[in-house]
Amino acid sequence: MLELFNERSPIDMLTVVDKLRRNKSLEISGGPARLAALTQQVGAGANVEYYVRILQQKTIQRNLIDVSYGILKDAFDPSVAVDDLVGKAQDSVYKAIAGNLKNPYRHVSEVINASVERIERVQKSSGVTGVHSGFYKIDQFTMGWQPGNLIILGARPSVGKTAFALNLARNAAVEFNEPVAFFSLEMTSMELTDRLIATESGISSDKLKGKLKMLPDEWQVLEQSIGRIFKSPLYIDETPGLTLTEFTAKAKRLVREKGVRIIFVDYLQLMHSGKPMAGGFSKVQEVTEISNTLKTTAKELNVPIIALAQLNRNLMSRMGSNGKPVLSDLKDSGSIEQDADIVVFLHRPGLIELTDDPEELAKTEVIFAKNRNGQVGSVNMRYVGHLMKFEDDHNALYEATMTMDTSGSPTYNPFDEFNPSQNEFYKNQ
Repeated sequence: MLELFNERSPIDMLTVVDKLRRNKSLEISGGPARLAALTQQVGAGANVEYYVRILQQKTIQRNLIDVSYGILKDAFDPSVAVDDLVGKAQDSVYKAIAGNLKNPYRHVSEVINASVERIERVQKSSGVTGVHSGFYKIDQFTMGWQPGNLIILGARPSVGKTAFALNLARNAAVEFNEPVAFFSLEMTSMELTDRLIATESGISSDKLKGKLKMLPDEWQVLEQSIGRIFKSPLYIDETPGLTLTEFTAKAKRLVREKGVRIIFVDYLQLMHSGKPMAGGFSKVQEVTEISNTLKTTAKELNVPIIALAQLNRNLMSRMGSNGKPVLSDLKDSGSIEQDADIVVFLHRPGLIELTDDPEELAKTEVIFAKNRNGQVGSVNMRYVGHLMKFEDDHNALYEATMTMDTSGSPTYNPFDEFNPSQNEFYKNQ
């Protein structure tokens, strides 16, 4: 049953018997009678497509047997020319297996209508076609996080990967009411919630932890903030040592039952393939399998998956780079870079320079090192440490006001705190 699950096949009496028979272990298992005694369930109508698939495969096997007899007969006939024999054999074998092609090729004319419909749909929208990030400049690079994409968010420890991912998750869930799933392999759900409350309320994390006492009016602000988070469609899973099988099962369930539109994984190198590390199976191979599975799952569920990743230490010693990360700094496997549709790095020069200047420490560069369907470049942002919050750079806000069509819409001070729910650009999405 585990093999069937990993193959993304339905699991019931008929499919298990067929799998055991193909593995030549049906009789060892006691045969169909023994399996039937283990369950009172019968094949579900929901799995009828898979039953048809089994029937098709049996038909192909029977056809190949018939074709093989025909080829054998012609091969022994000296009157049949070899060239004719080869051509006839190729044609007959192809006809026998044609029904077994999982993804038959399609002429472009069959796809063109769907492409035109997609173009018309995105042209009618005002810009963002995927899940909003909540940050104007980032959405300019991505047009929103697109369905089926694997996005890798990389940074060195303590730069703010989790805080940034949580900001993205909060913006999608709270501001745009998009169902979000957040798999946390490093932090507990309580710790994540505390960060969310600090970001949402604007109350320092020191006060939320009890280091400082809260003022009376801050309690009211806290209650309102908790109410907004409480109503948001944000789902947190804190399973430690999450395996690929568990992740895939939970992701499918969340998409099916909760309508989740985007999935976060914090972080990739803490996941497990479920295979023992003995027998030459290395960490690099495990990370490769994890990366491949995340990409496959994103495509299958048609949702973007944002996976956080650690970077190698050698970027700190690279001369002349100011510690700015590049694609080769992704830790443990080059397949992460290959599988990802977008690779984003967080870079905070102030941490490397060991400055005490709060403004320099706040400066953050969000680097789009790879963008399969868009441009590469960087976005300047600010990190507010005591609120675990990233903000658009003031220059980016000013640029947003200059490029917006503000005819008939209220103006605002670009140097005020940026709130997507109050911004006409986002309200029109």
